[in-house]
Amino acid sequence: MKTELFKTDSPLLGVVHLTKAGELIARGETVVFPTETVYGLGANALDESAVKKIFEAKGRPADNPLIVHIADRDDLEKLVTEVPEKAEKLMDAFWPGPLTLIMHKSSGVPEVVTAGLDTVAVRFPSNLIALGLIKSAGVPIAAPSANISGRPSPTKSEHVIEDMMGRVSAIIVSEDTDVGLESTVVDTTTEPPTVLRPGGVTVAELEAVIGRVQVSPNAIENVIPEKAKSPGMKYTHYSPKGDLVIVKGTDAEKVEKINRHIKKHEEMQIGILATDETMGNYHSGIIISLGSRENPEEMSHNLFARLRTFDDLGIEKIYAEDIEVGNDTLALANRLYKAGGYHFI
Repeated sequence: MKTELFKTDSPLLGVVHLTKAGELIARGETVVFPTETVYGLGANALDESAVKKIFEAKGRPADNPLIVHIADRDDLEKLVTEVPEKAEKLMDAFWPGPLTLIMHKSSGVPEVVTAGLDTVAVRFPSNLIALGLIKSAGVPIAAPSANISGRPSPTKSEHVIEDMMGRVSAIIVSEDTDVGLESTVVDTTTEPPTVLRPGGVTVAELEAVIGRVQVSPNAIENVIPEKAKSPGMKYTHYSPKGDLVIVKGTDAEKVEKINRHIKKHEEMQIGILATDETMGNYHSGIIISLGSRENPEEMSHNLFARLRTFDDLGIEKIYAEDIEVGNDTLALANRLYKAGGYHFI
C-alpha cells in the first residue's frame, strides 16, 4: 500500500492536508493522526469495513475494543443510548482532553468497534489537528494507538512512520504528543464509575468532580479479564524488542540487583532505565533517564520514546527501576508493568 505523508508545518498546508485526510476517512481509508496523548490510527467509526482495516494494519486482536473520537458533544447522539449524570460532569470538567468515557452504545456503532460489547468508549480530544481531521471527515473516528500491536505507543512522527508506512493510506506528520500516555478510560455504566485504564486524568482529579471511583485491579496487577471493555486490559502492550525487567526494592537494592544481573549478561547489549536522580549509580550498559522523580508528568511523557530508543540501539535486555505507585504515577506504572509483562526481580 502506498502511504501519503501529510505535513502540517504551515497553516495553509495544514488546512489542505487535513481536507485531503478527511476525504480519505470519509471514503473508508485509514489515516494516522496526532492527538494530545499518542498518535492514533483512525478510520470511520460507523463503517465496519473501514474499521476492519485498523485491525489489519496493527495486527490487533478482534476482541480488543477501539475508542471512538468525536469533535462535538452532539456527536454522542449517534453513538450512545444515554449519557449518565456522572459522565456529563466528567465531560464538563475534562472534555476536550485525555479522558475516555464508556457508555451504552447505540445500534449505529458496528460491533467490530466494541468487540461485540454493548458499550462504547468515546473521547473528545483537545489536539487541534485531531479535531480538524474529525470535522473534515464529518464522521466519528475510531482510533487505537498507531503502532504495531504490542509495541510501545508512538509519541513522535518518526515512530508512526516506522510502524505504519505501507500499512495505511496516509500519515499526518506533526509535532510530538504532549501527554505521552494514552487517555484515562472510565466506565460510567458502573456505580461507582470504574477506572479501567489510568492515564492523563488522575483518580484524584476524577474524584474531585464525581466523588468515589473504583480502580480496576487490571490497572496495576496482572489480572486479565475474560472480556476487555477498554484497550490496554487484555493483551501484551507497549513492549520494546528487548526483554524488559522491572527491578523492585529500595534505591540501594535496585542498584545492587541491576549491577549484579548485568555481570551475568556481559555478552548481551544491556540497557538501564533509571531517573535523573539515580543515573550516576550505574557504570556499564546503556543508561537512559526516564526523567526526574520530581516530575511524574515528564517521566510519563518520556516512557514510550525511551523504550523505542532502546530498540533503535539494539538493546537485548532492559532493566527498569520500579516506579513508586501514587496518584500521579499510576498510569506510568501501569504502562511500565505491562511493557515488562509483569516480570519483576
